Amino acid sequence: MTYIVIDTTDKQSEAFLHYVKTLPFAQIQSSANVTTIKAMEQAKKGKTTKHKSAKELISFLNK
Repeated sequence: MTYIVIDTTDKQSEAFLHYVKTLPFAQIQSSANVTTIKAMEQAKKGKTTKHKSAKELISFLNK
């Protein structure tokens, strides 16, 4: 899944968004869900974790 942020403050971007809405495989969400917003706020505050490898990250996530 890919996320795209579109600034809809002008006519061209609004037209693009309208076009994307017509595509059968596209889903439009006007904003991120609560969990994602909380995670972004934590990241902005520097409350993140670092891992030396993907294996270490997966182990951390599975706890």
